[in-house]
Amino acid sequence: MATTVLDTTAPAGAAARRMPWRSPVGQPAYARPALLVITVLAAVLYAWGINHSHYHTFYANAVRSMTESWKAFFYGSFDPGNSITLDKLPGFLWPQAISARIFGFHPWALTLPQVLEGVASLLVLYRVVRRWAGDNAALIASGAFLLTPVAVGLFRTAVEDPLFTLCVLLAAEATQRAAEAGRLRPLVMAAVWVGIGFQSKMLEAWAVLPALAVVYLISAPVPLRKRLAHLGISAVVMTAVSASWMVAVALTPANDRPYVDGTTNNSAFSMVVGYNFLNRFSSLGISAASTGSITATRGGGHGGGHGGSQGGGAPYGGGTGEAAGAAGGGAPHPRHAVGSGTPGTHAGVQAGADRLPDPAHGGGPGGFGGGGQDGWSKMFGSALASQTGWLYPFAAIAVVCGLLWRRGSPRTDRARAGFALWGTWLATYFLVFSAGSVGGHTYYMGVIAVPLAALTGAGTTMLWRAYRAGGRRAWVLPGAVAATAAWGAFIAGEFPSFLPWLAPAVGVLGLTAVVLLVLARPGGARSGGRLALVGLAASLVAVLLAPSAWAVQVFNPAYGSSGMGAVGPSGMRGGHGGHGTAKWPGGAHGKGGFGQSSGQLTTGQRELLAYTSAHRGSAEYVFATDGWNSASPYILAKGTRILPLGGFSGQVPFPTEAGFRQLVTSGKVRYVLLGGGRGMGALFGGGGRGTTPTTRIADWVRSHCTRVPAAAYGGTQSPKTATAGAGGAAQTLYRCGPAR
Repeated sequence: MATTVLDTTAPAGAAARRMPWRSPVGQPAYARPALLVITVLAAVLYAWGINHSHYHTFYANAVRSMTESWKAFFYGSFDPGNSITLDKLPGFLWPQAISARIFGFHPWALTLPQVLEGVASLLVLYRVVRRWAGDNAALIASGAFLLTPVAVGLFRTAVEDPLFTLCVLLAAEATQRAAEAGRLRPLVMAAVWVGIGFQSKMLEAWAVLPALAVVYLISAPVPLRKRLAHLGISAVVMTAVSASWMVAVALTPANDRPYVDGTTNNSAFSMVVGYNFLNRFSSLGISAASTGSITATRGGGHGGGHGGSQGGGAPYGGGTGEAAGAAGGGAPHPRHAVGSGTPGTHAGVQAGADRLPDPAHGGGPGGFGGGGQDGWSKMFGSALASQTGWLYPFAAIAVVCGLLWRRGSPRTDRARAGFALWGTWLATYFLVFSAGSVGGHTYYMGVIAVPLAALTGAGTTMLWRAYRAGGRRAWVLPGAVAATAAWGAFIAGEFPSFLPWLAPAVGVLGLTAVVLLVLARPGGARSGGRLALVGLAASLVAVLLAPSAWAVQVFNPAYGSSGMGAVGPSGMRGGHGGHGTAKWPGGAHGKGGFGQSSGQLTTGQRELLAYTSAHRGSAEYVFATDGWNSASPYILAKGTRILPLGGFSGQVPFPTEAGFRQLVTSGKVRYVLLGGGRGMGALFGGGGRGTTPTTRIADWVRSHCTRVPAAAYGGTQSPKTATAGAGGAAQTLYRCGPAR
């Protein structure tokens, strides 16, 4: 009879490898299944509704252009003709362009990379926290990150921060490995990740350096001289990777590459340092005027509203906002707009528009009591805190206790190093965002959600151990739960028309959890293990209930997510948030304008495109137009070679008036479409007639070129109907050069 012999010598981890849902040896049996559940939930939350995605208008133009040629791919050209770049480094768009090349140019194909980056970020966070504080801390941290509203909104939005967040997390993971053994190789790898993050978010990636350097300096088990040498080598590598694209642009002759947007001197360094960095700190008295960049005053939370004097509601996509602005009544914030802009035309405040000032006093959303979303208190304002700040009290208590309670430990203590890492990370970015202007860009806060989640996970396990040990430290856990629940109830109370039961529920749960923890405290009259566990569970629910209620709004079309990364309501106290406004990934509020486009041409736009394409002859461009927003529909829909004048702001001196005349004389430009491209010039302190190269070009075209009757391409339609531009503004087509 045959005998079956069981192989008892197989490695213990072999079964786990064959069945990936089982935890590896050394981990609790529930760890791997719980992580898989969290990962699946993350994928669902991030990917939900991406089939309803809209194009992030400004950036999607560049992605379309990047799929047309590898030159456009490398430089991040806004237009297929490679005339001008984005006003950002193009690294964050490379995954989107690759996805579009693989799956075709569809809104969901541009959203998909952010979904994958989000799931990867969650898994890296789990890995870092697990190595630092254990399995339970890692699971709590992953769950907290998953349920943070801004994380859900961020990884559904086609902007810079998803890739940036993943890169800095990978840098932290590599630094952690380097600090454990004092090894140079993983530290250099961390430098590479920071450099790649720089390609996505520029100098904001460098704000993580203090946290990484502190961890290696205080905990690496090698002599100080060697630690400093390792950091120096890594700094050189990081600088080289960070500056690689800028150096490549600087070494390329200007005639062989696109013009660098956001600058007056066609310099990538001016775009990065002046336009995208110094301009954000104008409230501190810092000026970018001498850097060769287009400058702007970004408010910083000082001064009054901006709408009437700065062009009103035009940046917000027409409709109600435009009418209010024209009346001089101040620009309504996009969160309160009804969204009646023209699809595929004016994107308003797209992700590059962080120079767009928010209302600073009264009327606009932002801080408590009517304060704006700028100034030193902005991080505690309802607009940002409701997206990322639910765990402020718990994280602050955790980092303070973690550092104080470990102060007598050896220098290489891993636990203290972890609290130093996340505490420094949180403090640095908190100060950077408090000092700089973030406008309405809630997705900036994703990098804040990372340390908050990590500190909540590790803090929970640390405070739980202290609670079980008894003594004075046992009171810290109930105190942290009480403070966090009270803060969460307060934030939820700022939106009384949204889930009105939420604030009372958080308050009651927080009180219940504290009572249970006090009753079950070791040494108390009713101390007990089971009661304490119930108190711990109630504590986690009380702390995470409010952000969870916001995060799951991705399933609700009325509150799903906006192009700015916000999830849930966004009105002020007493407001109704987003009722009736369809919000989907990569899209925004309402039917059209705010940072989204369906990528479809109107009948009039199709007729105009057909006419100019048929009559342009050998011209390099189908037509030129006075603003990126007028070029956008044609680039998105057809990948048409349109020459946008003036860059994003409308004030970039490309082309110059003389340069444009040369384009006409040489036959590269035959048609010019004027009237709908407002750009963002008014927000940059300009925009009057004759004050910029673009307006001077427009004046020259009106004086020297022949107007094309609307009937030539639009039948009996009026010019406004046939060629409606941003917000429905009338546009006029001109033919330049010799008659044909």
